[in-house]
Amino acid sequence: MGEPFKNLAWDDFRLVKAIAEARGLAGAAAATGVNHSTVFRRLGQIEAALGAKLFERHRSGYTPTPVGEEMVSLASRLEADITGFTRRLAGNEIAAAGDLRVTTNDSLLVHLLTPILARFRRRWPSVRLDIILANQALNLSRRDADVAIRATDSPPDTLVGRRAAAIAWALYGRRDVFEGGAPDLETLAAGHDWVSLGENLAHLKAVQFVRRQVAPERIAYRVNTVLGLAEAVAAGLGLGHLPCFIGDGRPELVRLSDPVPDFSADLWLLTHPDLRHSPRVRVFLDFVAGEIAARRHEIEGAPAPGTLPRAAEATSQP
Repeated sequence: MGEPFKNLAWDDFRLVKAIAEARGLAGAAAATGVNHSTVFRRLGQIEAALGAKLFERHRSGYTPTPVGEEMVSLASRLEADITGFTRRLAGNEIAAAGDLRVTTNDSLLVHLLTPILARFRRRWPSVRLDIILANQALNLSRRDADVAIRATDSPPDTLVGRRAAAIAWALYGRRDVFEGGAPDLETLAAGHDWVSLGENLAHLKAVQFVRRQVAPERIAYRVNTVLGLAEAVAAGLGLGHLPCFIGDGRPELVRLSDPVPDFSADLWLLTHPDLRHSPRVRVFLDFVAGEIAARRHEIEGAPAPGTLPRAAEATSQP
């Protein structure tokens, strides 16, 4: 059409996409790291350059016009192409150096990974770690992270990696309460308060088990992270199922059951196929896998010293 289009840049497309995704200027400002007035001014400049309106302003938010929709679609394709290029470039790097974004959840980081990551940094000081804590899966295809360390039985088909261990779960309570031994499940369910994970994790079999076996009035405390669950059991708020590598690592806690096979989840080290040959990704995955292998007996619930007799019903298949 003419000269004004030569002034359009990738940032303009990115801004329009951000407004469409946020359905407003405030959300777009937060996503792009600029202030509200700058977003408003730049949108006006883009529309003036195109000679077309990109959004309809409604009380419910900003809705793209047909021209706006086409620009958002193009921005999405550009973003995918740019991300793919940088990912492939990262996969072809020569030395194990640079930034490595790793996503995992809080309980794995606190109770398992932090000492491993410290040893990795001592071994590979040229690789700088950027840890992203998230209990939901991030998009490695968009390079939200380079590596994911996750407990899952169904890793995404779009990623590659290795199964490092199986995370065992067992029932735990405070040691000072159960010095005389662990009673059967019926007694535990009727005579003690319990703690459980929240509705956001209701798909976990450990949560479903508590729902079936424990009266609602006995579930005294719910929390939406495993890290918080371990703290609750340690504080004496109730009994609860925990990963064995967490429960056995707390001296104030004791196992009240054997590991429950049906509750276990695989621990995966994952990356995008384009990054698997990147030296920094490869050395990181190899190092972490070796460290986890050295602690596999703990993660997979090998009997801990001082474990009390199990409650047979608590270990039965739920």
